[in-house]
Amino acid sequence: MTGLRFLTATRSVRGMKNGKRTGFGGSRKRVELGCHIVADPEVCHGKPTFKGTRIMVWQVLEDVADGRSWDFICNTRWGGKIPLAAVAEAVRLARDA
Repeated sequence: MTGLRFLTATRSVRGMKNGKRTGFGGSRKRVELGCHIVADPEVCHGKPTFKGTRIMVWQVLEDVADGRSWDFICNTRWGGKIPLAAVAEAVRLARDA
């Protein structure tokens, strides 16, 4: 199936809620992945983020992989919006994946 036909087909199956697309059949819901991490289809296209923020987990994991200290990541890079425990949880979830 070409890209255009696939796109058209997926649009016809998607549900609507209050004028917004809800995904395939509207069945996607918020998933709590830990105490600090959530995947919500209404936030950042459902990518895992830290609760109450639009900071995506992959961004923090990339900072960790680049060798930045967790203190720098939490307090400087993200301005205190995520606690150290959230970074630890992200690393733990990534390790166990």
